Amino acid sequence: MSTPTLLIVDDEKNTREGLRVGLSEKFDVYVAEDAAAAWQLLERESVDVLLTDLRMAGEDGIQLIAKAKGLPKPPVCILMTAFGTEDIAVEAMKKGADDYISKGRLRIDELELRIQRALKRTSLETENRQLHRRLDQKFGLQRLIGDAPAMRAVFELIQAVAPTKSTVLITGESGTGKELVAKAIHQNSPRARGPMITVNCAALPSTLLEAELFGHEKGAFTGAHERRLGRIEQAQGGTLFLDEIGEIDATTQVKLLRFLGEKTFERVGSSKTLSSDVRLISATNKDLQTLVRTGRFREDLFYRLAVFPIPLPPLRERMQDLPSLAASFIKEFADENGKPIPALTTAALEVMLQYSWPGNIRELRAAIERAVVMCRDGQIQAADLPQNVRSPAAIPTTLTAPSASQSTPLNLKEAEKQLLIHALKEVDGNRTRAAEKLGISRRTLHRRLHEFGLGDT
Repeated sequence: MSTPTLLIVDDEKNTREGLRVGLSEKFDVYVAEDAAAAWQLLERESVDVLLTDLRMAGEDGIQLIAKAKGLPKPPVCILMTAFGTEDIAVEAMKKGADDYISKGRLRIDELELRIQRALKRTSLETENRQLHRRLDQKFGLQRLIGDAPAMRAVFELIQAVAPTKSTVLITGESGTGKELVAKAIHQNSPRARGPMITVNCAALPSTLLEAELFGHEKGAFTGAHERRLGRIEQAQGGTLFLDEIGEIDATTQVKLLRFLGEKTFERVGSSKTLSSDVRLISATNKDLQTLVRTGRFREDLFYRLAVFPIPLPPLRERMQDLPSLAASFIKEFADENGKPIPALTTAALEVMLQYSWPGNIRELRAAIERAVVMCRDGQIQAADLPQNVRSPAAIPTTLTAPSASQSTPLNLKEAEKQLLIHALKEVDGNRTRAAEKLGISRRTLHRRLHEFGLGDT
């Protein structure tokens, strides 16, 4: 790790030089006699820490700190003064000071420690902001692509419910993106800085699901060698996402119902009542109301879970989104595999539009990953797509195509238009870069834009 740089600003030469000598062992030290000289240095050099006196000729230390905090990469700022009052400290902190120290009891070892702590604190805050920015980019609403009316309705529901405490039930066929919606709700909620814990209820036998959710004590059952916190406790202050909620057994349903009503529970093997502040989001590809009618799912639990239902449409009912989804996946897998972004040919797009996508977005994503790996010469051809996509008759009979009333047809011309619009959005309207993304010349792009009435896009 490189040595941190420190700028000392003080109009008293003895103080300035004494601090320089005392701190030069741990820092690369610059010195300045006033705010004007300090600012000249800050504009041309990257400084990690600004240590400034309060009272100087010209601008004072608080004014210098306020300017320094406006830099693209602001330093950690510590104010020194011989006139220590609470009002000064408050004013300094308002202007961005990270710490405040009185000259009257200034010791080099203490100052050194305060600087290191401030640097560490600022570094952690920066890492935390970057982490949340990456999570927002990965799981926020921008990851949910779609302009079809059904998807616009979904976005509106997410934005409405995310800031609330309401329990959400996401329904839809397998592969429609239920977990992605749950993550978007969490990331856009006040609980975004808390954990999001996911449990796939279908992946655990009923004998283990109860202990997985509520935790267990040592010796509660064979193999319970130590106490284990359940997912509900792990999700404290955040969100618990229960995928495939329709698979939970009757005993777990009763315990989950009680938790939703009272926010209390007991670990398996314990009589001690615990509580946890958790928001519950669940998802299912089953018709829970049918399960209620057949006695396989508790009606009271269903109504607790479905306070705010969000139904997700299958891909065949939002085919106008397919070009944008395909373009997004093409970029994802090209980047992942270190390949130039290939163009999607008209022939490949036409094949994709004729397919019913019974596996929905998940199947489309897998098909695009294969096509990106298989394609040559910077273009995805129809032959690069999986065999079942190219030959829909090869789909097993259990996966039936949608009826005409269920599907939303999208002709090839409209699909090409959507691809052009998506490419332009991706590059902020830069037509040269859009043409490169699409694998066509700029002249061809202009001609297509005019054909589709998008000349001013």
